[in-house]
Amino acid sequence: MIGCPRASRSPGYRVAAADTGADVARRLTERPCQLVVADVDLPGLAELSAAGAVAYRPAVLLLAGCDELPRLVPELGGAERDYVTKPVRIAEVLARIQVLLRGTGTPRATRPRSGALHHADLALDDVTCRARRGSRVLDLTPAEYRLLRHLLVNARMVLSKEQISRHVWGEFRGDNAIEQLVSRLRRKVDREGPALIHTRRGFGYWLGGPS
Repeated sequence: MIGCPRASRSPGYRVAAADTGADVARRLTERPCQLVVADVDLPGLAELSAAGAVAYRPAVLLLAGCDELPRLVPELGGAERDYVTKPVRIAEVLARIQVLLRGTGTPRATRPRSGALHHADLALDDVTCRARRGSRVLDLTPAEYRLLRHLLVNARMVLSKEQISRHVWGEFRGDNAIEQLVSRLRRKVDREGPALIHTRRGFGYWLGGPS
């Protein structure tokens, strides 16, 4: 895996760092890798998109700010590309890496060319930072938005309270903070349709079809 140094310090992977897009392309010609993790601010990143730059195309995970997504979305149509919005959370980066390395590159929630995550009639758009359930716009706080996105990215996977807390706030919070946040989000998401947010008692929460 080759990418920006910050994101490539992941345990369990053989990694190499590169400082420019040209350096990434050079390393790819020298030694094949399964995945490239790259910050969109990496100098010369456009060189990776040049035809014939390398003999094969590894999966690519881009780290991008919300304001940078509109120009990236047209380039993310392929099933072997994905992105994580900045500021990145290492747990989410690792989750996206695991999905891409499975070989199919298909995330648990569908991400079409629009830049939105979909599950059933629930959609979250990182370009506009808005969420909908059917035709109904969900009025979410930033914490609720991060929680919903984390549940969508990991659809059908049970997430513990600690995993959720560290993703949403960057630290573990007790005193029923997660229960209260999930309860508020659930009231907004499941108010007028079949329940999509579920509790696995003693383990955590998950998003998916009716339990």
